[in-house]
Amino acid sequence: MDICEIIAVYFSPAGKTKDVCLRIANACAHALQVPLYEDDFTLPATHAENTIRTYNSKSLVVFAVPTYAGRIPNKALPFVQTLFKGNGTKAVAVATFGNRSYDNVLAELCYELTKAQFCVVGAGAFVCKHSFANIGTARPNENDIEEQQQFGADVASLLQTQDETIFTNYLPVRDATKKIVTEYTAVEHYYTPLGVDGQPALFLKAKPITDVALCDGCMECVSRCPMGSIAKDNPANVPGICIKCHACVLCCTRHAKSFDDIAFLSHKKYLEQTYQQPAKNEVFLAAANSDSAL
Repeated sequence: MDICEIIAVYFSPAGKTKDVCLRIANACAHALQVPLYEDDFTLPATHAENTIRTYNSKSLVVFAVPTYAGRIPNKALPFVQTLFKGNGTKAVAVATFGNRSYDNVLAELCYELTKAQFCVVGAGAFVCKHSFANIGTARPNENDIEEQQQFGADVASLLQTQDETIFTNYLPVRDATKKIVTEYTAVEHYYTPLGVDGQPALFLKAKPITDVALCDGCMECVSRCPMGSIAKDNPANVPGICIKCHACVLCCTRHAKSFDDIAFLSHKKYLEQTYQQPAKNEVFLAAANSDSAL
């Protein structure tokens, strides 16, 4: 199969999804001996103008998103739906998740890519350190990195050795019930975050706070917010939407950013009490038997 370029496309506020995407894309590019390009649509400047990216049939797009409440981040979903257009373009759907579960994110990403006229030939969900809870703290480890690279090499091998006709069917992936999905449909439900009492934790309006005694006004948090929600003249002011990505918390070298919302902290504690067991990566590849998944 004649692939002339690899494009790594990713939404990655904390940087972990970017790393996974590039490892997979690099392995593909190395195996196919073609150039690799990046398309980072994380920051406001990359999606504010609503410029549509259109790809041709000779490109392979490795498209990666993090898992938020079991799905594509809700504020990033409109970008996925409107900014990218394939033309029978081969695509690899990639999701990262913070050691809890990837739930419906792969099924949803495959659905959105297929609707945008991409042909999904592979999909994978990979464990990373959770953005705010202390779970998956050592992930990705060496084995995870090897799995990511091997997945990229396997995708390349698939494209080199398999007949085009095997890509006419939907790639089987798992949904939140762990069942294999062989026909993509729109995903309706998000994971409901729980507190330590087992009840739903409601923290949609939670925003980061700033210890002004520690903040040195470097404005790195302002530049790293994917929603552009932190005031440019005062990093302690967050008038816009917060998606809890923790980009501002993680980038602050002064440790001036944190969350104090009670429901949010209860959910964090629930995750840490419940999901310490290391989760597994899972990958899927198109095959001559369309019901098979690796």
